[in-house]
Formats: sequence, structure tokens, C-alpha cells
Amino acid sequence: MSDSEQNGSSQNTGETAEAQAERAAPAEQQPPTPEDKLGEAQAEAARLREQLLRTAADFDNFRKRSRREVEEAQRRGRETILKDLLPVFDNLERAASHAESAPDVKSVAEGVRIVTKQFVDTLDRMGIKRIAAVGKPFDPSVHEAIQQIDSTEHPAGVVIAEVQPGYMLGDYLIRAAMVVVSKGSPVDPAPAAN
Repeated sequence: MSDSEQNGSSQNTGETAEAQAERAAPAEQQPPTPEDKLGEAQAEAARLREQLLRTAADFDNFRKRSRREVEEAQRRGRETILKDLLPVFDNLERAASHAESAPDVKSVAEGVRIVTKQFVDTLDRMGIKRIAAVGKPFDPSVHEAIQQIDSTEHPAGVVIAEVQPGYMLGDYLIRAAMVVVSKGSPVDPAPAAN
């Protein structure tokens, strides 16, 4: 072969390689086949499933941890209350054992008064307040009326007596006070006409 033929054939071969490269490029950009789309969807579904399982496990762990923390907080709260109340109980036991051998009732009564004051002071330190009742207007949000009676001394709707004290912890009602409420003065029945 002559040089010019060789050059011509190498140019043709060069053109052929370029043409082949151009033809190959559009083949790579062909739209994905349904099998390709299915494979991508399955891979995405597997990824989302794995993410969902991880999220569910994280949530389950969070729920268990939260439950443990609440139980621990309740236990610590009960422990704190008991630590505050045990000295009151100890003094009450001492007063009861002293009552059996006390020479007079006054000393026993004084001991009980001291223990009662200690108990009230302990409740006060805890933020527990006794609800004022006697002489106050009846308030159904903190009082529970167990009886209504006529009274010439108190107007209607006023608490006359406290049967059981009520207590608040801040703004939270622990127990309503059980009270007796005045109906007011009894109305004299009008004389019957003859």
C-alpha cells in the first residue's frame, strides 16, 4: 500500500472511531428500561424500610427510657416525702409510748400538739397548704359540702364547720375540704289563714 492509501485508511479508521464514539454516546443516554426503574424502586423501598425500622427501634428505646425516667422520678419523689415525714412519725410513736405511762393527760396533749405542729411545718416546707374553710364562702372548687344546716349566726353559703381538712399543692387540689354549709336563717312559716 502506498503512503497516501495508508493515510486515507487511517483517516477512515480515525473517522470510524469518532463515529463509533458518537454512536455509543447516544446509546448511553437511552431512557431507562422498566427493569432499571424496578431495580431503582426496589432499592429505594429497601432504603426506606431500613430507615423505618431504625426509627421504630429508636422510638421504642425512647419510650422505654422515658418510662424508666418517670418511674425513677416518682421513686425519688416518694423517697423525699418519706424522709420529711419519718421524723414526724418517730415523734408520734414516742408520744404514743409516753402516753401509756404519762402521769397526766395535759403532758400527752402537749406532746400531740407539738407533733401536729411539726407535721404542719413539714407539709408547709413541701408546699402543701391547708385550705381555709370555716367562716369562708363555700367554694365548690376546693370545698365539698356534706351537709347544709340552718344558722342564725352565718349567712347562706358560708362554711360553718370543717369535717375533714382539704389540702393544695401549689394550685393543684390534693383533697377537697369536707364542710358543713349554712342555709341562712330559717324562714318562719306564715300563720295559716282561717
